[in-house]
Amino acid sequence: MSNYHTSVLLQQTIDSLHIQPGKRYIDATLGGGGHTSAIVGLGGIVLGIDMDDDALAEVQSKFKDTDEVTTVKGNFKDIDKLAKENGFTSVSGILFDFGISSHHVDTAERGFSFQEDGPLDMRMDQSLQVTAGDLVNGLTKGELQELFTRWGEEPFAGSIVRGIINARKVKPIETTSELAEIARRSVYGHTKIHPATRIFQALRIAVNDELNSIRDALPKALELLEPKGRMAVISFHSLEDRIVKQQFKQWEEENKGLILTKKPLIADEGEVEMNSRSRSAKLRVFEKL
Repeated sequence: MSNYHTSVLLQQTIDSLHIQPGKRYIDATLGGGGHTSAIVGLGGIVLGIDMDDDALAEVQSKFKDTDEVTTVKGNFKDIDKLAKENGFTSVSGILFDFGISSHHVDTAERGFSFQEDGPLDMRMDQSLQVTAGDLVNGLTKGELQELFTRWGEEPFAGSIVRGIINARKVKPIETTSELAEIARRSVYGHTKIHPATRIFQALRIAVNDELNSIRDALPKALELLEPKGRMAVISFHSLEDRIVKQQFKQWEEENKGLILTKKPLIADEGEVEMNSRSRSAKLRVFEKL
């Protein structure tokens, strides 16, 4: 395995999917293929979906000598169509991991992280037309404030937006470090986490239409599961987790299946120490009747 991405909650996720040899599974957010590798290692056959060409190339190189993994480029919101096209219309398990990969965070030119200086991009699929820089420089003051408040849950959105508006009057905001510094100056001393954290989250959600994709994908995924099939979903912030929690609850009330995680599973101290990005991960699991 390469250092492309460290999968979070790996053992808990694989255990919860109850992998059986010869059965079919969908990894709807392929990333570096860590979860897929574990499924194949237990005898499963996997359809891996990802929007990102880098991720697909990484996984294809790992599994070039096996028929157990089929990779396809696409958005998981189209999971029904992608599954049908590749012969995965009835599967034993489906995995969603909504976190961005370590590769995305560590690759400066992708623009996902303020820890590295790079262009304000944040597109998972680089054929998308709109970048984070387009939003930062093009949205109105009101639109930016709504974006940061709704999808970043940022309490100091007003101050940060004022900083952005003032800065872009002088010149366009082009890099991650420029935006991070504006956020830092705007709320200096008022927050324990880096002031850019929620701003970057909001921009990434908007650029990739992430929350709507989740809402679209979950019901389609349920239809693909065979009876007793399981869906495992890893989320990394409250907006994602709330959608999953509410959807699972609705399905259970409609007698479509059972929630297997009354409380979400989280990383233990050892995993958090090894991979700090696992700290915010939550795993929920649903079994179809």
